[in-house]
Amino acid sequence: LFEDNAEFGLGMVAANKKIRDTLVSRMNSVMDVVDAPLKEAFQEWIEGKDNADASKAAAAKIEALIKDADMSNPAIKEIADRTDFLVKRSQWVFGGDGWAYDIGYGGLDHVIAEGEDVNILVLDTEVYSNTGGQASKSTNIGAVAKFASAGKRVKKKDLGMMAKSYGYVYVAQCSMGANPAQFLKAISEAEAYHGPSLIICYAPCINHGINMTKSQLEEKAAVDCGYWQLYRYNPEGEVFTLDSKADPNFEGYQAFLAGETRYSSLVKTQGAEVANKLFEETEESAKERLAGYKKLAGKE
Repeated sequence: LFEDNAEFGLGMVAANKKIRDTLVSRMNSVMDVVDAPLKEAFQEWIEGKDNADASKAAAAKIEALIKDADMSNPAIKEIADRTDFLVKRSQWVFGGDGWAYDIGYGGLDHVIAEGEDVNILVLDTEVYSNTGGQASKSTNIGAVAKFASAGKRVKKKDLGMMAKSYGYVYVAQCSMGANPAQFLKAISEAEAYHGPSLIICYAPCINHGINMTKSQLEEKAAVDCGYWQLYRYNPEGEVFTLDSKADPNFEGYQAFLAGETRYSSLVKTQGAEVANKLFEETEESAKERLAGYKKLAGKE
């Protein structure tokens, strides 16, 4: 079930870790009976097994040398049978905001609190896209959705900052259409970081009431007007980087809202006075978030 994908991913990490720890034990047990080149390869792998490039290099040496080792030894036979676990695996968990912010948040929070090397990527559509467009805790003030037909009245949950509060979680907020290089950098940094990582990506969907053939342009527009911010927080060095503009053109904020049916339809159902009040509130909320990010980045 999609509610359980964080826990399922953690289980895969735990199983992989157990098998690799067993391989370390088996290698140590046969150091005195294998040839010198294989012994050196074992030692190289044990020292670099948690580094992708180092584990790959050592794995290639072990696979080439272990074929000539004594397979009557159970430990050597087990190592030879499990060479597919030698290269460090990249473990990712994928889900939407309905899962990450709402019904699966307990699992997501548990996984990042474990401190294991798990990468989580959230596609944030700001609504339950796959079950009919219900409001989620990621839905913004003023947005129309099922169970929020009169417009959402409370602020969006800041999942990234909640994860950052742990202090040891790599966190990034991205928008591929706005800055592909920043997105790729976040993916690379999350993979390189030996601990939990959370990447939140702005993802336009059909419930936004836009032309989906231009979703990448919509992602860029969201960042340009200040609706969505780009940042990266790396616990190594405690570096918070604000990758989007510190002073975006908020003059385009209301025009951005007007271009999406999830906001513009509120004017018809609730009247311009109510709608504009909510739209002003959501803009203020975006400005408050940006102020917090600027402070973390040392730009204020």
